[in-house]
Amino acid sequence: MAKKTISGMEEQIRADRYLGNVTLSGSSEVELTVGYSDDDLVLFDSVKLLVAPQSSRLQMNIVAFCTQGKIQIDLNGSNIVFEANQIMACPSNVSFSNIMMSPDFEFKALFISDKMLQAILRTRMNSWMNLLYVRKSHVATLGAVEIGFLVRFYEMLKVTFDERGNNPYATEIIESLLRGGFLSLLGFLMTQLGEKIPPEGRKSTEMVFQQFLDLLSNQTVKHRTVEYYAKELCVTPKYLSAVCKTHSRKTANAWIRDYVLDDIRYYLMQTNMSIKQISTQLGFPNTSFFGRYVKEHFGKSPSLFRKGDR
Repeated sequence: MAKKTISGMEEQIRADRYLGNVTLSGSSEVELTVGYSDDDLVLFDSVKLLVAPQSSRLQMNIVAFCTQGKIQIDLNGSNIVFEANQIMACPSNVSFSNIMMSPDFEFKALFISDKMLQAILRTRMNSWMNLLYVRKSHVATLGAVEIGFLVRFYEMLKVTFDERGNNPYATEIIESLLRGGFLSLLGFLMTQLGEKIPPEGRKSTEMVFQQFLDLLSNQTVKHRTVEYYAKELCVTPKYLSAVCKTHSRKTANAWIRDYVLDDIRYYLMQTNMSIKQISTQLGFPNTSFFGRYVKEHFGKSPSLFRKGDR
């Protein structure tokens, strides 16, 4: 187990190592107690933000439990509050900004890759996607039973990680523990929202919808046509749009637009990239088209939006 305090340029290098390419901007200092780390999973015994970063973008899924204090953040532009005895779950590729925290804020966290999460949840992955992408439920207050379960779940994971060299079945045990823990968390969240837990197994339309969100969230260039995404999924554009409407009451075009706007908001507000660089990064044909797109959706030119919202 390693405890590290990192800042400045060193912070960026070590954050890339430990947090799966987390992008942090602004002056910040992070005290990390790392319990386990590999390409698909990072377990933190403790994360204390000594100074709040201006922004961050995660390329791994995160499940965090606040042990003390309180933080207020914008998650892809939506304000949330995360405090003691609450759990926060976020999908990959989300951006955090406008971070304000109490001096004593501290949390435990588990970062997990899309690949491992899919392998763990298997046929329940669609319910997870529905909560985080469609319902956008990211924070839940836990009762004594749920807190007790998570503490024990965490302790069992920690013991298994520490002793993994002595047990030939450690990998299978860890996968089983993670599946049980995530399914329990999913059950807690669905119960709080009053949602029915669907029977095991999925319809083909649910699988297509999940694959569409996976594909969309992991694209650097999201500003593409429905036809492009439909071709990647080997379905027709009409079928893809119908699937999206069925499972989220939003069209495929609306999903694409919302993801593109999240990226635009992040790059304009949280980076120092030029407007031309952002336009190119996000796949727009030229800055004029990009400017019209921003003006249409935000009511301001990119430069005015950047000045007014920073």
